[in-house]
Amino acid sequence: MTSSCAECGQSIVGRSDKKFCSDQCRHQFNNRKKRIHEAAILNINQQLRKNRTIIKSLNPVGKTIVRRSILEKMDFSFDFFTHLYRTERGTTYYFIYEYGYALIEDEKIVLVKYQPYMNRKVYDLFNQRNPDHT
Repeated sequence: MTSSCAECGQSIVGRSDKKFCSDQCRHQFNNRKKRIHEAAILNINQQLRKNRTIIKSLNPVGKTIVRRSILEKMDFSFDFFTHLYRTERGTTYYFIYEYGYALIEDEKIVLVKYQPYMNRKVYDLFNQRNPDHT
């Protein structure tokens, strides 16, 4: 029984369990498969980088208050962040790498830069204590 290449469809000569007729077909098949799966990751990382750049540009001194509308006009996405920090008073800071923000009154947002004391209270995205930061 002859089998055909999973990439180009040509008949395969050799071992009966071969899936591809050549290394080129194998590479093309696997690269296309990877590209499909990696697209979501690339889009998320692109938005994270964009969010970080926006916060960094608006917060040159380490702590600033801005209106939500300013971030929205700059195409900031509130759906993407890397981790959370909760204060003892219950304020939640959403971080994009070393830059973070917290929603405060009247559509205002406080922008902050990560501080070493925040290590003790870093949470993962599922609101559980991060075991690496005890």
